[in-house]
Amino acid sequence: MKKTFYLFRHISWIAIVCSLLGSLLLFIVGALKTINAFRVVIFNYIPEDKAHLHKADIATTYLIKSLDTFLIALVLFIFAHGVFTLFISNKKYDDGKNVLKWIRTPNIGHLKNVLAEVIVIILFVKFLEVVFVNIDNLKWEIIILPISILLLAVGLKFLSLNKEETDSSK
Repeated sequence: MKKTFYLFRHISWIAIVCSLLGSLLLFIVGALKTINAFRVVIFNYIPEDKAHLHKADIATTYLIKSLDTFLIALVLFIFAHGVFTLFISNKKYDDGKNVLKWIRTPNIGHLKNVLAEVIVIILFVKFLEVVFVNIDNLKWEIIILPISILLLAVGLKFLSLNKEETDSSK
């Protein structure tokens, strides 16, 4: 039975490959959004639905959207690496030469913590985008998003998912 579980772990390649493909796609989409920001500034490209905004505001909106897209692409990349490290790679810890320090995944709690932190940042960027686009028409309901972000961040702090397992033999 143990051998079956050991072999079944290779099904996680589906999550790894799909996450990497999604990450690649989102990096391309983020680059296209950045190019659109340049089109607005250099070639005066103004979309019809944003004609009421100044071209600097439209370019900034595109850049904020590209930042959001790049962050999600990084989440998918980190997830793919974490799943590979935890389920495919047979090493307990990397030697530090092959992987950047911020992407190491010693346990599933660490992976969840990194993903949760990036999700909070994505929500914050999304809030900035909403405020920036609707700066002249803000309503009190918009306060729900920053309160939610704050509660998620506080909950994340209290969960302490990133604590590595301590080795009792040391």
